[in-house]
Amino acid sequence: MLNWASRFNIFCFLDNNEYSEGTVSFECILAAGCRRSVKLMPGTAYQQLRTFYDERPAWLFGHLGYDLKNETEKLSSSREDKTGFGPGFFFEPEYIIRLRDNEWSVESDHADPASIIAEIEMESAEAGAKMPYHIPLIQHSTTKPEYLRIINALKEHIVRGDCYEINFCQHFFAEDAVVDPIQLYHKLIHSSPVPFAALYKWEDKYCLCASPERYLRKEGQSVISQPIKGTSRRFLQDAAADENSKESLRNSAKDKSENVMVVDLVRNDLSRICREGSVHVKELFGIYSFPQVHQMISTVKGLLKDGLHWTDAIRATFPMGSMTGAPKKRVMELIEQYEATNRGLFSGSIGYVTPDGDFDFNVVIRSIFYNASQQYLSFFAGGGITFYSNAEDEYEESLLKTKAIVESLGRRLEIRD
Repeated sequence: MLNWASRFNIFCFLDNNEYSEGTVSFECILAAGCRRSVKLMPGTAYQQLRTFYDERPAWLFGHLGYDLKNETEKLSSSREDKTGFGPGFFFEPEYIIRLRDNEWSVESDHADPASIIAEIEMESAEAGAKMPYHIPLIQHSTTKPEYLRIINALKEHIVRGDCYEINFCQHFFAEDAVVDPIQLYHKLIHSSPVPFAALYKWEDKYCLCASPERYLRKEGQSVISQPIKGTSRRFLQDAAADENSKESLRNSAKDKSENVMVVDLVRNDLSRICREGSVHVKELFGIYSFPQVHQMISTVKGLLKDGLHWTDAIRATFPMGSMTGAPKKRVMELIEQYEATNRGLFSGSIGYVTPDGDFDFNVVIRSIFYNASQQYLSFFAGGGITFYSNAEDEYEESLLKTKAIVESLGRRLEIRD
């Protein structure tokens, strides 16, 4: 299916990797081709998106870039987004292909569904496997001493009362990189199958996303957000050590502190758009296991006020609190001050909107970004910094989060001392 989709300049593939979770509508969905599209421009992005949808309510797929923060909170960005994703882009697809319970569903005005499935089945699964592949040494934008200095500086901001928690991210990159995004995506998901995975192509730009986290889902008047804060290592060859790691995360005062701060932030964001008394925490400090890590996930739900447009829910809650910190505006200012590069689509979201105004968006983390025309490949890793954070531990945790990506690339990191 993905090899079939590669003929299009634009496609979006979303896959839950068969995680049996009660709020999924399909196992995977592919949107390919473009009937019409909107490239969101700084300053008017939310209004553009609303107008574009209202002109003809339809299935839309696309992304929200981290720099939409500049409209949410009237901030600015001074660093270049080298991957080129910008504030956002959405398209109405020519083809929508869904898989659920071993049944295909194809929507298209251009061809008979049976003929499309026949075309897909004729595609070679090995297409692209023999394409040129070249990734030089993966470089690290921040030296370890500089990282440790920044973490301690952020803790000083916390002590002074500037913020309670801040998500700080590191940047890794490779220049002159030549890859086949589809084959690389297969490797990444084989290493890290997760419930909010995505392969997204927008002309020469790709996002290969192995995200375990949901940003926000709307179904009718109900909205749900599932922030992740808290990570521990898996020990797949040692059941006792793996269980100890899981229990350590479950009982970690530091991780619980980090998680509950984000939960409070999400509750506050949702309370701005939800009916009074409807916002509640369905699950606090849930521990979920993925192939690379154990994660602490909480679930917050609410009922939207009457008369709100679906874009109002995005505007009130974006960027997601798990990738910023609290209070949101101040920590985003500190992120701009201390991080070495523009986040681009990292900390943003990929997802879909239905003709009824429902939507589901992930959190773009654990992702590879590739600009094919520039041959520029990059990825990020970070974590929430609180008063209890140890700089050395935060450094090691951020490297742990890159494990699946580095394994899929078949290269090693160049750690700058």
